[in-house]
Amino acid sequence: MRSLEAEASPLLGDIESVLLEEARIRQRVQELGHQISHEYKDLDPLFVGILKGAVLFLSDLLRAVSIPSTVDFMAISSYGAGTKSSGVVRILKDLDHPIADRHVIIVEDIVDTGLTLRYLLDNLQSRKPASLRVCVLLDKSEQRQLPVHLDYVGFSIPNRFVVGYGLDYAEHYRNLPFIGILSPEAVQRGSR
Repeated sequence: MRSLEAEASPLLGDIESVLLEEARIRQRVQELGHQISHEYKDLDPLFVGILKGAVLFLSDLLRAVSIPSTVDFMAISSYGAGTKSSGVVRILKDLDHPIADRHVIIVEDIVDTGLTLRYLLDNLQSRKPASLRVCVLLDKSEQRQLPVHLDYVGFSIPNRFVVGYGLDYAEHYRNLPFIGILSPEAVQRGSR
């Protein structure tokens, strides 16, 4: 990615390679939106976006959904500023409304170890939703430590640390329109 584009945007100079291009992401999100619209016709699903990483994905997904639906957010932490999940899950922001008897779709940016998602599924299931499903942009199954069922998957990706389209490293790179692999130099600079 180091080129004239990198001079125009310092973020691009930190990207080793592009894993998923913007157009490919856009097309897959449209497909997921159509599938959910078909499967949830007349059910008024509640989309629960997991902050902050899923914000861009959720925004585009909602525009691709053609049925009545509502939105709420949760903020969960298991990473800190590192590149690997700590395994310790904390709820930083809970839902604003009850989900009992609602059809709930969790919208996540990435699932790797499954620890965070398993915690989230157990927590939300205890609140008695009518149904609880998961829509994830990226599935990094090689890292899985706990089994979790993913109902809607955008892409399966290799075990590399990725940024862009909402995913960050130390709160940077979320605004890239694609999913890219961060260069080792950028990771090292960011860990100081």
